[in-house]
Amino acid sequence: MKHLLYAAAGLAALAFAPTGAKAEDASWGCQVLLCAASQNPSWQGVPYCVPPMKRLIAAMAKPGFDWPICHEAKAGEPGREEFEDCPAGTHPTSSNDGDDNGLRRNEQDQCVRIVDRCENRGEYNRLYGDEDANQRNRITVNVLTSGSHNDNFLKRNNRYNGCKVQVTSPRPRRANDWYFDIPNDKGVKERFWFNLRT
Repeated sequence: MKHLLYAAAGLAALAFAPTGAKAEDASWGCQVLLCAASQNPSWQGVPYCVPPMKRLIAAMAKPGFDWPICHEAKAGEPGREEFEDCPAGTHPTSSNDGDDNGLRRNEQDQCVRIVDRCENRGEYNRLYGDEDANQRNRITVNVLTSGSHNDNFLKRNNRYNGCKVQVTSPRPRRANDWYFDIPNDKGVKERFWFNLRT
């Protein structure tokens, strides 16, 4: 926690040092950066931060939006990662099946794994045996056929003997999906995550 405070203090010093001005006098880009770096509380809990961040959110909805930059902090524009890493043993994949003519983004919004349901039937049934629970949690289970295509559970005459299944589940979304990489006083970049929910 201390290093976050030091980084924010360093950022404030960079943004305001030339004139000794108050935070309210900083450029919009530096206000946004300083507020985005606020961790506990987040910017939503800092009264000073609400106006510049709401201004940012409104501006983003307009055509031709350019992210306001705090040049003094040398952080540039933020990055965005909507999804958490997939759980161990799974890897990310896209739910886009290609039938939308490119209208949807090809985002890797699901996690997939191959499971041998015959090796440990009890564990498999505990995790994926309840079809209603799978549906509620948006988990799909498909048997892999000899042609590496999906099949239904009734087919057993393939090289996997109906044991190998592909389990797909929604990829967890980040609560804070935007981030700034802000150099500290030693020039080492530290990542500060934030969101743009009001």
